[in-house]
Amino acid sequence: MREVSVSRFVRATPTEVERALTPANVVEYEGSFRVRDVTEVDDATLVTAGASGLELTLRFERREDGLRYEQEGTEGPFDHMETEVSVAAEDEGSRVTARSTVSLGVPPAALADRVAAWKRKGELKRALDALAAALE
Repeated sequence: MREVSVSRFVRATPTEVERALTPANVVEYEGSFRVRDVTEVDDATLVTAGASGLELTLRFERREDGLRYEQEGTEGPFDHMETEVSVAAEDEGSRVTARSTVSLGVPPAALADRVAAWKRKGELKRALDALAAALE
């Protein structure tokens, strides 16, 4: 398993950022999958997304300072993937940080997980750039 983290300053208040951080928006901001369905269950939101014959479900939970989500079930590109996006006030805007832990669950794990982390880091960077563009 590998962990990656990216951070970005956004010229918007934490309240404005949190409003823009809907589960569907996060998936679209990452750029790898298209949202196919959004379902509210108990205290979570399930987002079904897909691309090129691949479909996965992500389970999102609201946190005091942002969102936490993970790939649910065995369908999807990862053996394990969980991500936290946090928002904190900074200067006259917000610092948004995304941390993700990923594993492909295939040998050789050291190489496969390194590639998965590299791809995941790119998705997180795209997500924060798209978030900033949507708010600025």
